[in-house]
Amino acid sequence: MLGWVLFPWVAFAQPRAEKRGKTFVFPIITRSLETGWNFGAVGAKIFPVNKLDTVSRSSNIEVVGMYSTRKQVLFALNGTQYFNREQYILEEQLSTSYFPDKFWGLGNNTLDNKEESYSFRQAYLYLHLKRKLATNFFAGIVYEAQKVWDINYVQGGLLDQSALPGMNGYFISGIGTSLSYDSRNNAFAPDKGLYMQVFWNHFDRSWGSDFNYNNWVADIRTYLKLGDKSTLALQLLSFSTNGAEIPLRSLAAFGGAAKMRGYYEGRYRDKQQMFFQGEYRFPVYKFLQAVVFGGLGSVASQWRTYAIDNIKYSAGGGLRFVLSKQEKLSLRLDYGIGQGTNRGFYVQLGEAF
Repeated sequence: MLGWVLFPWVAFAQPRAEKRGKTFVFPIITRSLETGWNFGAVGAKIFPVNKLDTVSRSSNIEVVGMYSTRKQVLFALNGTQYFNREQYILEEQLSTSYFPDKFWGLGNNTLDNKEESYSFRQAYLYLHLKRKLATNFFAGIVYEAQKVWDINYVQGGLLDQSALPGMNGYFISGIGTSLSYDSRNNAFAPDKGLYMQVFWNHFDRSWGSDFNYNNWVADIRTYLKLGDKSTLALQLLSFSTNGAEIPLRSLAAFGGAAKMRGYYEGRYRDKQQMFFQGEYRFPVYKFLQAVVFGGLGSVASQWRTYAIDNIKYSAGGGLRFVLSKQEKLSLRLDYGIGQGTNRGFYVQLGEAF
């Protein structure tokens, strides 16, 4: 999913108050390696599910439409709702897109100058319902579906030779579970707390999927307050998929605006991915903040094939322009550098993790 950004101060300056919250409508501009510049608009509603519930955080629903300089089109709905003193939390994503993309092959040893263009259309649905078990501890059920069609690629090229399943289009449908612990003190830019989530999703022909396989994700993040205003943020993420037939868009995609910045998202693809990244955030002057970041990561076909000599690095820095002190919401400008010719500039809303 693309990050959304720029010109949100239009919304903060002139919100339209609603009976149950606030509604914002404003233009957006984003930039990433995958899309170039994006132009569009977003409508967002921030509201309490129950006005008498003073414990739950504000719920939100956002609708966005964007068009990129690389002719990519996206329409999406995203949201998070908090119910009954946060005893239940519902997260949803619904999107449809046309997306020209790039492919370098599978594995860690693909060459920077051997990229191949392809395009596809997709529709995506994600629903995640969490139930509170104890303080900061949740169990959840997940449903995920994706339809990919109109795949255009070079006949006899890298993607064709990879012989991946579903190159004529496919549908996947998965049901899974999650366990999570979340003690972060802020959703956009926490400076203390711990976030841990283990996620499993099983895709099966029994519920309409064209392929049978499993996705496993373990995501651990910690935030350490250093002094009065500086923060050290750390993240360890592992993504694993196993099965006889796994389509291209379900494989691990290395890089992006939120992980291993400096690499195109999907620069390296395979069945396994693991990375560790850290970021030091510190104030500069009033509404201006700065960060330095770095990361190490790799992809592999199997757990036992991870190798030290295949680890990739990422490093860089950026600026943050504070848009809302109360919500700790900032406009993010980052420049990341990876190995070889991999590097890029990002304009996004909110922190990378």
